[in-house]
Amino acid sequence: MSAVDTQPDTGSVRLPAPSREAKGRGTRDPRPVRSTRLAPWARVFGAVFAISWGGNQFSPLLLMYENRDHYSSVLVNGFLGIYVLGLAPALLIAGSLSDRHGRKPMTLIGLLLAVMGSGILALGPLGPEFLLVGRLFSGLAVGVAMAVGTSWIKELSQAPHDPKADVSSGARRGSLAFTLGSGLGALVAGLIAQWGPIPEVLPFAIHIVVAIVFALIVWRAPESHTSGGVTGPWYRQLSVPSFRHRRFIRVVMISCPWIFAGAAIAYGYLPTQLRGATGSWGLVFATAATVIALGVSSAIAPLSRRVHSSSSARGLAAMVLLTAIGLVLVIVAIRQQSVVLGLGANVVIGFGMGFGLFSGLQEVQTIAGKRDLAGLTGIFYAFAYLGFLAPVVIAALTVLASVSVILTVFVGLAVVSFVLVLVSFRKHLPEALEV
Repeated sequence: MSAVDTQPDTGSVRLPAPSREAKGRGTRDPRPVRSTRLAPWARVFGAVFAISWGGNQFSPLLLMYENRDHYSSVLVNGFLGIYVLGLAPALLIAGSLSDRHGRKPMTLIGLLLAVMGSGILALGPLGPEFLLVGRLFSGLAVGVAMAVGTSWIKELSQAPHDPKADVSSGARRGSLAFTLGSGLGALVAGLIAQWGPIPEVLPFAIHIVVAIVFALIVWRAPESHTSGGVTGPWYRQLSVPSFRHRRFIRVVMISCPWIFAGAAIAYGYLPTQLRGATGSWGLVFATAATVIALGVSSAIAPLSRRVHSSSSARGLAAMVLLTAIGLVLVIVAIRQQSVVLGLGANVVIGFGMGFGLFSGLQEVQTIAGKRDLAGLTGIFYAFAYLGFLAPVVIAALTVLASVSVILTVFVGLAVVSFVLVLVSFRKHLPEALEV
């Protein structure tokens, strides 16, 4: 080193060499390159959004298949039931597989299943068997998104990926991705079914394009979970120790089926019971009911955060109570053949669904250990999605009793669940990990 190099330079200020990314940029733009990039959690948000789109786009089409294709009410509601048959095992298995192989591979598989599901559903005009198989694949895809995608969002909504996020960001973003995707999918499908061309094909073709686009986006998302050297048969990973936590069993499991039971009845079953009042606008009503419920659920995210409390179960309790009230409105709407009351029921149930999704995910993320996050998330959604079987149960029981009587029983069960949650929560707070 020469003497000149060791002398301080008092006449100039040395600047660091520009980075490769900075070359060619003017000096007027001081923003770092990273600010122009999509946040890691947002990439996964898009994947959950796209898969949820495919899972719920079928809901407003139920009335179309019943009216235009003359499928029986039992078969139409069976389309909902087989969806759950695909969804439940995916929820229980996908999380454990992602603990071993990573979140990204499983999420990409979920997007592939979603594309396959929509592709098979587009063949629906050839026969109902294509609708049944397509719905099965859609259920598998949503199961992967709920168990793996929401866990991935949670892990990317904290340091070092997102240091500014708070403890509730993961649950809020995960529930919002689901409700926004479900709502927009239903809106597009319903509008096409009412006024668009080839309504039994076009909605599914659009979803395939959406899913492929988001698959390319999520491809660049960072992995957030490694196996940690886990060896042995994969099925050993299915064990979820935190599942035995008393708060999960006595609070979360009791309440979570009502998250989607109310929704399935309000925007899946109710439109078929108001055909006399809606007439040729039945598909518009079915679409509006779905979008209203999911739109309200998305819009109340900030309020859900305030209602939830780790020292109580008021978020889940509020969800169950609102579901019971919404079902009462459904009963009155059917008796009065009132479109206004039907839409009002969806508003109330939308509030409940928003509270339930946020609080349920927050409970899971509080109870689960790091190893159990994906597994317990899958179990939570598996129990929640049992609620989607409600229309199938109602259709099967109509040979024994009227719809109003059956729905009244549902209201009674919801009230019982509400009381059980209130009785149990103080004894089993999440801070005390009791197994």
